[in-house]
Amino acid sequence: MSKLLAVGTVAFDAIETPFGKTDKILGGSGTFVGLAASQFGVETGVVSVVGGDFPQSYIDMMNSKGINTDGVEIIKEGKTFFWSGKYHNDMNSRDTLVTELNVLEHFSPVVPESFKDSDIVMLGNLHPLTQASVLDQMSKKPKLVVLDTMNFWMDIALNDLHDVIKRIDVITINDEEARQLSGEYSLVNAAKKIHEMGPKYVVIKKGEHGALLFNEGNMFYAPALPLAEVFDPTGAGDTFAGGFCGFLAKTGDVSFENMKNAIIYGSNLASFCVEKFGTQRMEELSKDEVTERLLAFKQLTQFDIEIS
Repeated sequence: MSKLLAVGTVAFDAIETPFGKTDKILGGSGTFVGLAASQFGVETGVVSVVGGDFPQSYIDMMNSKGINTDGVEIIKEGKTFFWSGKYHNDMNSRDTLVTELNVLEHFSPVVPESFKDSDIVMLGNLHPLTQASVLDQMSKKPKLVVLDTMNFWMDIALNDLHDVIKRIDVITINDEEARQLSGEYSLVNAAKKIHEMGPKYVVIKKGEHGALLFNEGNMFYAPALPLAEVFDPTGAGDTFAGGFCGFLAKTGDVSFENMKNAIIYGSNLASFCVEKFGTQRMEELSKDEVTERLLAFKQLTQFDIEIS
């Protein structure tokens, strides 16, 4: 079984959707990746930074799930990164109300010695220079490096982003970001362009419409499971990435065929994440629930057809 290193935010969110609103709750890309990966029992380390206002109970919860938090720096005199957003009725679009970088503004990740030899590295949505600094600290070349990014970094740090993209194996972005990064509207052509930038695999997330996986002319599509209610989509993309990386870490197989399964596992876990606000659903998720929904995914996507 492989070791997984996840670098990202551990943060506070305040969220408003058509179903309700929250005060400050636990969020952050590193948190969601870690919780999703914990479903596979893999050794997962999270590298992040929080302030003195971050409750010890949250750290204890992550540790209880088998998530190593040695790489989470606590700046006692600082405040934790905070994001607040309001979702529109379609739950696909949102307005950012507040972004307070706080301790994240000068975050310089330090990878614990015990995770410098990680087989799989998940670089969460951070400044490209921060992502690159993590790769510089690894004691050996990881078997697989997965990178998440967003249009904000394309707007303000495109050259730095191109530099780090050359060093990774998998990029996970949404369809809008894929179009911006490549300059192509067709997602097939966008994936080709992004391949040429360095990554062997391109994962394009399409929210409630599932995800696409591209690799050197090969293509795979996984739908999102239709849900009766979606309460909060905030951590869905990071949960997807954590499930994707967690499954690959558990199996130790980074082939295209196995990545298809990883996409399904990621989509499956993301479908739970959106059912409650913040991390609540992922914290209480059982193995039996995961298995039951995987079977539902299988029934949704399998069919027999005769081709004459």
